[in-house]
Amino acid sequence: MLRVTRSKRFWFAVLLATLGFAAYALQGEVSMRRGPHGLEAVQVYDEEFTLTDVVDDGPYVRYVEGGIEARWVCAGRVEIQRLRAERWPLRLAPRCGHPHELQIRPPAAVETAAMIRGATRLVALSDVHGQYDLMVRLLRAHGVIDAQGRWAWGDGQLVMTGDVFDRGPRVTETFWHLYALEQQAREAGGAVHFLLGNHEALVLRRDLRYVSGKYRRTATLLGESYDALYGPDTVIGDWLRSKRTLLQVDDMLFMHAGVHASYFALDLSLEQANDRFRRSLGLDKAALAKDPVLTLLHGADGPIWYRGYFLDEGLQQASVDADLRRLGVGHVLVGHTSQPIVHSLFGGRVIAIDSSIKKGRYGELLFREHGRFSRGTPDGRRLTLGPLGADGR
Repeated sequence: MLRVTRSKRFWFAVLLATLGFAAYALQGEVSMRRGPHGLEAVQVYDEEFTLTDVVDDGPYVRYVEGGIEARWVCAGRVEIQRLRAERWPLRLAPRCGHPHELQIRPPAAVETAAMIRGATRLVALSDVHGQYDLMVRLLRAHGVIDAQGRWAWGDGQLVMTGDVFDRGPRVTETFWHLYALEQQAREAGGAVHFLLGNHEALVLRRDLRYVSGKYRRTATLLGESYDALYGPDTVIGDWLRSKRTLLQVDDMLFMHAGVHASYFALDLSLEQANDRFRRSLGLDKAALAKDPVLTLLHGADGPIWYRGYFLDEGLQQASVDADLRRLGVGHVLVGHTSQPIVHSLFGGRVIAIDSSIKKGRYGELLFREHGRFSRGTPDGRRLTLGPLGADGR
């Protein structure tokens, strides 16, 4: 372990520059390792700072007059392609970064419906945080996607409760894969539902504290701030701004984190909460603080930040039951707070689906098929859903 102190930081940067590396400001402890493109430094928190000029990333696609402009960073060099929109969708071949051809659609329609009925097969996951390879492995192991990464689950439904941004190495690929699966599922009679998490809200309001070094480097090479790469004129930025924060599927309510009892004082329907949240995307903290509704929706007790199901030792079963009655659902399904596996709490009323995929080593899917819940592991096994520790973990 190498400790980079304030007094040594300047000379450390000079040494790296001398060796031909692009240096980022480092704070706290870092460790050095040998990466695919040479020496790398890894911060001992959540962010990885890659001290190398070589980056493969993209595409970043923007709507322009008459079509689209796509940009990649391939081996550290910017590549640009412009396509005219004679007819949508536009086919965009891969160069580097995302490995599959993309069908670029026109700007997305806002998702206004907050309730879906009649889902006989459903799979859910959360908090991928750029761990694209593990997400693909899980979905492929359970037949949700095929060997080529395409939708293979027919009329099934997939719910992703947010947090693709930040921390991990393949954020761009994860967004594009979900974007593609959404259309493929629709054509097959199924659906993909992406809900917004706190990290989507952070990046869209230019709070970039958790963005990894790779993406800071990409933004520098493309000459923009990272949040601008997901601006409202971009394909994924527009797509994100069309999304919901809360979604009810039959008797299940999905959201990124959960809600405190104080949420009910807002007296909002799901549609109203989604609309207020959507229209607030991009507002800074000062602007959010001027509106009591937005203060709660974006605050510690709101649907993208609440951790009470896991950390509030005084929260009782009766209180959870009462909250779910007011919500009109049998189960609340949430991510946000990292857990070792998918599991249930409060007599099955709350289901935790953040299985620490973000760490890139292990993760699980939640399945609901014909009214029964189960867990899916990376090796394709289906396990019983129960409380944490019920299977020895």
